[in-house]
Order: sequence, then C-alpha cells, then structure tokens
Amino acid sequence: MYFLYVDESGDIGLNNSPTKYFALSGLVVHELKWHETLETIINFRRILKTRYGLKLREEIHAADFIHSPGDLARIHKSVRLQILRDVIDFEAQLPGISILNVIVDKQNKTPTDDIFDIAWITLIQRFHNTIANKNFPGPQNPQDYGLLVVDQTDEPKLRILARKMRRYNPVPCMFGTGSRLIPITTVVEDPVHRNSLHSYFIQLADVNAFFLYQKYLPCKYVRIKGGKNYFDRLDRILCKAATRANDWGIVYR
Repeated sequence: MYFLYVDESGDIGLNNSPTKYFALSGLVVHELKWHETLETIINFRRILKTRYGLKLREEIHAADFIHSPGDLARIHKSVRLQILRDVIDFEAQLPGISILNVIVDKQNKTPTDDIFDIAWITLIQRFHNTIANKNFPGPQNPQDYGLLVVDQTDEPKLRILARKMRRYNPVPCMFGTGSRLIPITTVVEDPVHRNSLHSYFIQLADVNAFFLYQKYLPCKYVRIKGGKNYFDRLDRILCKAATRANDWGIVYR
C-alpha cells in the first residue's frame, strides 16, 4: 500500500483570483516504510525544536511562515525561511519516498474549465499509473494499492471525483485523436481528509506545494532571498516517471 499525502498551493478561482497557478504536491510513502519514516520525521522535528525553538506541536505551514506567522513571529522571518529550506533538504535525504507534482496554469484556461477537477484528475491518474507500472522507489508488495490522504479541501467534490474515476476515466491518446478508458483500479477507498496540524506528512507536502508554486511565480520575499529554486533541492526524490516533459517530472496543465 502506498500513501499519498497531498496539499495545495494557490486557489482554484478563475475570475479576479490573486493567483495565476494552482499547485498540488503529494508525498508518497509505502506502508513498509511508514513507521520508519514517521520516526525519522519526529527526530527531525526535535532537531528543529533544539535549533530554532519550533515546538513539535506547532504546524509547519509554509505560506503562514512567510506571510502571517502568528505566534511564530517570535522567530525571525529569515530564520523561518531557513526552517523551510531545512525541511526541503531533510526530505531530499529520506530513503524510499517520492513526490508527485501537478501545476495548473490558470492563464490558459477558459471560463468553463474546472481547475479543481483538472488538477486532481491529473494527480490521481499519475498516482495510479506509477503504482500500476511499479515506478515508485523503495519496498513493494507483489500487488500494491494506494490511498489518498489530503489536507482539508472540498471533501464532497473530491470524493465524488474519485468515485467517478473508478468507473469512468477517459485519458487522451498520446497519438492521434480520441481517448482510452482507464478506470482507476489501484486507488482504494475515498480520499481521507486530515487537518494538517495533526499530520507531519501533510506538513511536508504543504512545504513542497508552496515551493512548487514559488518556482513558477515567487512572492517578493522568496524571490529576494533566493527561495525561488528551493523546489529544485528535492530533485533526488521527485517522481520523474510522472512525465517526460521536463527535468523535474512536474505535470503541467
């Protein structure tokens, strides 16, 4: 069983939206590595507590770290950015995990396009394909399935979408016109929604999604401080089997 922990960056609006992109990033960990990976993350959080005073119960939420830190304002802004970079570097050394990434360019979409559906359909398809083709690194079972664990989003809409894809999932043909029906058979159950405050895995996915977005359109502070390229530090664990269109395996829609 593969767990896909997913978080978003940007928004799905098309009219008067403050963002030009919508990003999804998913951290994939196999059940056989889950406990080991969790213990490694907890040990890393203890290091952050000793080094920077970030408590284990305090949430790492990248956008808030930069723009609205609340109680974390006690930690200097430049240090908060350093913490986020440490998170990226920590992840890049984790064995047996993989990161799936989708970014939707809202600037080339029509008013009738559903950004939410475009992004999530793409992510779920790539998750299914990678499991089916046994392209994830690390341990495997003879037959593996996947489960989505997502930060709080539009739960009813995602549930309906995931159920539909089990039965009806047309995929455009790579050559020529038309499409093929490829039902999503490797992803089990409805997506499980978790509050990121209570999931270290989703907090990692949050940081990844934030810097995926910043790679395409960095905010002023991230750009000035050189954080635009932090996403590239994840290179070793990016799921490049998701697409051959670029060097990072980012699925661009």
